Amino acid sequence: MNYIKHLTGFFDRIVQDRNLNPTHISLYIALFQFWNVNRFQNPISITRDEVMRISKICSKATYHKCMRELNDKGYIKYEPSFNPFKGSMVILFNFSEDLKPVQKRVSKNEKILPNIEQVVNKRGTSSETGTEQALVPSINYINKTNNLNISNLGEQPQNFKIDNLFSEEKKEEEKKLREKKKNISTPTNQEVNAYFLEEKFPELEAQKFFNYFSSNGWLVGGKTPMIDWTAAAQNWMLNANKFNTNENPNRAKHLNTSNDKNYAEPL
Repeated sequence: MNYIKHLTGFFDRIVQDRNLNPTHISLYIALFQFWNVNRFQNPISITRDEVMRISKICSKATYHKCMRELNDKGYIKYEPSFNPFKGSMVILFNFSEDLKPVQKRVSKNEKILPNIEQVVNKRGTSSETGTEQALVPSINYINKTNNLNISNLGEQPQNFKIDNLFSEEKKEEEKKLREKKKNISTPTNQEVNAYFLEEKFPELEAQKFFNYFSSNGWLVGGKTPMIDWTAAAQNWMLNANKFNTNENPNRAKHLNTSNDKNYAEPL
């Protein structure tokens, strides 16, 4: 079995399969290594821990998910073993026969360029002297080839167009995010103080609230722009009630002492 043709056929298949991700490819390459050590004999016996170590997969759930999807898509045949003392069996298929013959692409320059050997055989060979004369392209031919090369520069590959589409979408998302931030109005220090006093909360809590969100650009969780600052203020007040309790319920009662305690008495 030609493993180079097999891997070439495998990569030809995954190029067309958009549902595969790098984890699937890493897992298959690890299984291919086991198959290579087994001299490409099917089936091969594997252990989950060893395959996860080679493929750099840390999650058991990810391992079983990728193994099941490779089996469903026809890349392998997986026969799991539920016996801890017996490894699972895997059959790998030969993809070297799926390769299509590669057709040689002839560029425009090669079509225009004459076959020098044929021209020499026809015109440069003399039956009497046996000498050969090589034909040199004229200046008009050189100008034609240069014009063709310049015209080819204007043809952009399809992959470059796709990259431009992704960059345009990213720019649109960033533009929407900037517009969303502009539409959000941030309160002033006086508005926050007035709102906290209206809710019967001290001015110190209002100052803490204003300083905290002013420092991070009025973002919730450090990422999302704040839409309603009054709702955030309500959450701040609810949490302030929890942290401002002076009495600790977990404190032992016998540790409380009075000012006139006699320290000469034993505990």
